[in-house]
Order: sequence, then structure tokens, then C-alpha cells
Amino acid sequence: MSDTPFLPQELIRAKRDGGKLAEIDIARFIQGLVDGKVSEGQAAAFAMAVFFRGLALDERVALTRAMMLSGEVLRWDLPGPALDKHSTGGVGDNVSLILAPAVAACGGYVPMISGRGLGHTGGTLDKLEAIPGYKAQPDLEAFRRTVDAAGCAIIGQTADLAPADKRLYAIRDVTGTVESIDLITASILSKKLAAGLHGLVLDVKWGSGAFMATLEAAQDLAASLVAVANGAGLATTALLTDMNEPLADSAGNAIETRHAIAHLTGERRQPRLQEIVEALGAEMLKTGGLVADLETGKRRIADAIASGAAAERFGRMVAELGGPRDLMQRPDAHLAAAPVRLEVTADRDGFVQTVDTRGLGLAVIGLGGGRTRPQDAIDHSVGLTQLAGIGTQLAAGTPLCIVHARDEAAARGATKAVRQAYGISDAAPKRGAIVTSRQERPQ
Repeated sequence: MSDTPFLPQELIRAKRDGGKLAEIDIARFIQGLVDGKVSEGQAAAFAMAVFFRGLALDERVALTRAMMLSGEVLRWDLPGPALDKHSTGGVGDNVSLILAPAVAACGGYVPMISGRGLGHTGGTLDKLEAIPGYKAQPDLEAFRRTVDAAGCAIIGQTADLAPADKRLYAIRDVTGTVESIDLITASILSKKLAAGLHGLVLDVKWGSGAFMATLEAAQDLAASLVAVANGAGLATTALLTDMNEPLADSAGNAIETRHAIAHLTGERRQPRLQEIVEALGAEMLKTGGLVADLETGKRRIADAIASGAAAERFGRMVAELGGPRDLMQRPDAHLAAAPVRLEVTADRDGFVQTVDTRGLGLAVIGLGGGRTRPQDAIDHSVGLTQLAGIGTQLAAGTPLCIVHARDEAAARGATKAVRQAYGISDAAPKRGAIVTSRQERPQ
């Protein structure tokens, strides 16, 4: 097919019938997405053909690389490796706010391009935009300056990075093809490759609060991501992590940012959150050649947090990107607080057996802390705190969480959703490990 004049419909027909696509034809199709020569109908048909027929590994690599090359590809001239982490999304997941400055304090550079909330999951950019003045989409010069000065910068995708992904994702979102592992892989990795990274670690979540509800589905996605990333020349490993309960005991934008600051400054540190930060950070340091083994990497990340070096890096990043210079010292003076607080209590004695984590994420959206449409404004102040984790022993009338709301009616609605999300039983459950398994890059 690649020796004939390119016709998008012929590529669609070939994949529809289970054929193998040539790299040059994939590249032409993706370029057509950017310059308008491929119509929305053709893009939708391509996505559906891939959804049902799938892509071989070399096709996934070709699609990912073509999407990466559809826009600008960054290059870094830094004294250390450019490293990043990507999470597939969860609830109470403020890891990036702690991890990026910790890795920076260990000699890595983290040019992190993050997203907004998707579905029931929280978005890193929404958390950071709860900080007054923070520029989540600076120009390229400010992005580079911040990475150089602070060692890390967490920003949103610019229009110049992987524009084909932006167009194809919008089409997938309305055609029922979001769940395709092939297309998820290309979408995630095209942006990471365009960021000019030297190494990447993936946090692939599974469970009641993840897009991949089962461990098996998460393993399939992790295997695809690791194989394609390494096939495209980006050294990558993946950790599969448990999202059957919120990662932090807080959910909401300003709330999770305040929680991350408390962790960085030592005001309050939760063991599960610390564990996953250390595990992901160790992978990043090892991939970047900054440590010889993972145990050393974990110790270095822990030391960066305990010493305050990570907190200093985070504060410097915020200041460089327009936020208040005293955020770390006076977070409550800058982060918005909701006017209504309502305690949600257990209606019986027992132990927290299960948590519908997706339900808690939807409760935050119901409060106004997330979007039902891309153009929706969000209330950064609302959310949930002091969420009871699996295994917590409760007495009737003791708190499951505290709802932070704009008004009493919203608080009552969230209270009902929270109660429905918790399963309480007489027996104490066994809590699983937060890091379930690891997908390693080929040596």
C-alpha cells in the first residue's frame, strides 16, 4: 500500500480487514490529522478499526512516533537526565507534587507535562491551579527556565506538542474508542516522547478508582506502554499500583495541594503515599543513571523529603511559575477553603471492608471540584478530607470523612455519595500491597 498514492480510506479498509499497516502510511495518516486532509469521519473510522482489530507492536511504535512528530519535540541541555512519571489516573493521587521536587533534589530534572481531571479522576494541573498566580501553561522559555532553576516544572500540554493526539483523543472521546489499549498507549507516550525525556516511569493503576478495574487489564496496558516506549527509544519501566482506595486521605484540588505541602514539610506524612513516592522515585533515579539500584534510590528520595530539600524545590518551582513565594510557610493564607464543612459518620460499628473509589471521585465532581464538560469551571476549594482507609475500625457515629462544600445542599449530596461508597463489615480485611508488580524495560 505504501507504494501507491496515499488515500486515508485505503488505510482504514486495510485495518478494518485485519491487515498490517506500513509505517509510512501511518505517518501520512497522522499528518493528515494535523493538516486537515483526514476528515473527522475518517479519523473516527480509523479509531474504530483499531479498537476492534488492534495493532501489532511495530504498528503501535509507528503510530506513537508519528503522533510525537506531529508537533514540536523538545531538546534539553541540562547537567542531569530529563526524567518523568505518568499516572493513568486515580483519586487522592497527588504523587506528582511530591515526587517531581524529590527527584529534582536528587540530581534529576523533571519537565513534567500533566493533564487535567479526566472522568472521576483528579488532574495534577487542576491541583496546581489552586495556587494563586501559578502559570500552568507558560511559554517554552519560562518552562525551560523553571526546569533549570528548580529542577522541575509541572505544566500542561501546549498546542505545539503532539497536536495529532489532541485531535484524535477528542474524536475517540465521542466515538466509544477511548478504552483501546493501542490508542491509549500512543496517546500517553506521544506526549512524553515529545517532551524530550531520557527516562520515564509509569504508574499504572488498577482497582475501583482506576480506569483499568482489574489487575489483568492493567498488566496488559503496562506491558504495551513499556514495550512501545522502549521500542520508540525511551527507557521506561512501569509499576502497577492499587487504586481500590484513595491514595491520600484527601480528594479535591486545593485540598490535595495542601496535603502535598504538609507531606513535603513534614507536618504530616502518610506511609502509603510515602511508599509509592519512594518506589516511583527510585525507578526514575535508576533509569536516569543517578543510582545503581532501587534500594539506594528509595533511600535518596526519602532523604530528600526528610531533609526539606524536596520542599525547597517545590517552593522554588511555584515561585518561578508565578505563585506566592511563601506558599510553603503559609499555605492556608493562599489556598482557598470551602465555607461549609460537614462530617460524614459511619452508621454502624465495624471495619472498612471496601471503598468505591470511583464513587468518591464522582462525589468531588458533584461538589464542583471536577468537570462534566471540558469547558466547565471548577471550584478548587471543595473536596473530601480524613477519608477512612480500608481496614479502619469504626464505631457508629465516628467519621468516615469530612466534606468541604460551597453550600449545605451540596454537602448533603456528597454525604449520601460517601456513605454509599463505603462497605463496612464485622471482620477486619487484609489490606493489599500498594505496589502490586513491576514491568521492566528490556536490557
